[in-house]
Amino acid sequence: QVQLVESGGGLVQPGGSLRLSCAASGSMSRINVMGWYRQPPGKERELVALITSGGSTNYVDSVKGRFTISRDNAKNTVSLQMNSLKPEDTAVYYCHRWFPDISTIRDWGKGTLVTVSS
Repeated sequence: QVQLVESGGGLVQPGGSLRLSCAASGSMSRINVMGWYRQPPGKERELVALITSGGSTNYVDSVKGRFTISRDNAKNTVSLQMNSLKPEDTAVYYCHRWFPDISTIRDWGKGTLVTVSS
């Protein structure tokens, strides 16, 4: 089983940028589709973006045009570039293999906290 560790979160002002990274202890190439998820305070976790092994991507409407997901299978990493950040983006961000039903995911990592505030 691949172990995933998120990093790169922090405090940023509205309109600012952050780049999150997800490092895998094993070979990420075994996972066809990887995703970034987030959980705002007091709210449910949601899928933010996904990327296939071939580089195809998809995003939740609220981040389209602002976030970019990428992966480097050779380095076993998945990144999330976040630009034009809004207070609504404040959440703990997680990376995980993508599944059609988020409720089936039980082995979440610690995540990395992103706080967008002035």
